[in-house]
Amino acid sequence: MDEITRRHNEKMKRIKAARDEMMKTKTGEKGLIMVHTGTGKGKSSSGFGMIMRCIAHGMPCAVVQFIKGNWETGEKTFLRTRFADECRFLVSGEGFTWETQDRERDVAAAQNGWRIAQEQILDPEIRFVLLDEINIALRYDYLDIDEVVTFLLTQKPHMTHVCLTGRNAKPELIEAADLVTEMTLIKHPFRDGIKAQHGVEF
Repeated sequence: MDEITRRHNEKMKRIKAARDEMMKTKTGEKGLIMVHTGTGKGKSSSGFGMIMRCIAHGMPCAVVQFIKGNWETGEKTFLRTRFADECRFLVSGEGFTWETQDRERDVAAAQNGWRIAQEQILDPEIRFVLLDEINIALRYDYLDIDEVVTFLLTQKPHMTHVCLTGRNAKPELIEAADLVTEMTLIKHPFRDGIKAQHGVEF
């Protein structure tokens, strides 16, 4: 064994020992409040990745989709046609706010979505709920942030996971969450005139 390999192996042994000691202290379990926000791509995609994990682990789950209601997205088609028994897919929005041009309808759709979301979160059979693009509804004050946060903190079952996606997550939600990830935009093809494409954006 050469010197570089020997030093590398010794370093990895020390890292593993330290990691093993740290993991002994990580024994708790709880249902998490997770927020995916930021200007970069991947917020919903990451949420749907966790939906796939739940299905693979036999964990019943639900998606409540805000804002994107009239889009025929790949994830909606996939889940409704192949995994309808494992994952409920519920739509409340009628489209992006700049498309509907009707605040009252947007508010009504968002509030109906929140009612549906609460039902899914409180359902004892459901283990994971994805609230896709709810942060947009919160940003435009279609929903009351205090009501949403209070519900998540006081009524969400202890072992139920909830993931909330969308840009501009409000500070109150970030404070309440257990896990917050901000997607940072570095480059995006939209800036170069490339439209949203199947399999990448929807």
